[in-house]
Amino acid sequence: MNHLSDFVAYLQSEKGLSHNTVEAYERDIRTFLEKYPIGIEGVIQHLGDLKAWGYASSSIARCLIALKVFFRFLFREHILTENISLLLETPKIWQLVPEVLTQEEVTRLLAAPDPQIFLGARDSAILEMFYGSGLRVSEVCALTLYSIDETSVKVTGKGGKERVVPVGRAALKAVDHYLLNYRDRFSGDALFVTSRGKGIERVGVWKMIKRYAIKAEIQKTISPHTLRHSFATHLLDHGADLRIIQEMLGHAHISTTDRYTHVSQSRLQEAFSQFHPRK
Repeated sequence: MNHLSDFVAYLQSEKGLSHNTVEAYERDIRTFLEKYPIGIEGVIQHLGDLKAWGYASSSIARCLIALKVFFRFLFREHILTENISLLLETPKIWQLVPEVLTQEEVTRLLAAPDPQIFLGARDSAILEMFYGSGLRVSEVCALTLYSIDETSVKVTGKGGKERVVPVGRAALKAVDHYLLNYRDRFSGDALFVTSRGKGIERVGVWKMIKRYAIKAEIQKTISPHTLRHSFATHLLDHGADLRIIQEMLGHAHISTTDRYTHVSQSRLQEAFSQFHPRK
């Protein structure tokens, strides 16, 4: 956060921005730094969250501009070795923002892997785990053979906090199939491993989901976080209590989870606009 203070001082002294603009930039960047890693992946995840939570396009655009200027400042101050701001110069960044999938799209995505081969069985279990539990990608990658029991999974989330999350039957069935037929050929404790027996990493999971999205003919640009969004949104759509969703997602504050209500409200508005005879 010291870098943020230096950046704010830079804006105030050298950029000549209004007090309100500086405050808005500081608020946007502080929110980003508290929840996301510095880098293009963190930016994409953050913008996707803002979009899913129903933020106005103008607010999302302001946040993107604030981050771009902030990253350029960090690069000039030799705090970052790469000028991430250059990656945010193009409108293509908006195409990377994850969407919330419909239930039909989720069904197509989950059916994309071939469970009769090692990688297909592993990937099927991973996708089912994402949608069946709402875990973060880092949490899925960190799962061990001892993390899952007959009804739930134990994970260590942000801040080292442990929580026990219920898991859907389809996810448990996919994991069992993977364990019984393929995982036993490798040593080590990691639940999900590569063909060389090493634990999977975030980038590998990211690429895997992109590949299956293409196979499932899903036009939206998605990421591991998209399935987490979809998990929470679909629970809310079917009447789940917000506090229960908060526990499952591992949110420290209900206000974070509460923003998912914006997604459902927008979906309700879309349904109304599409089907009501006197819209």
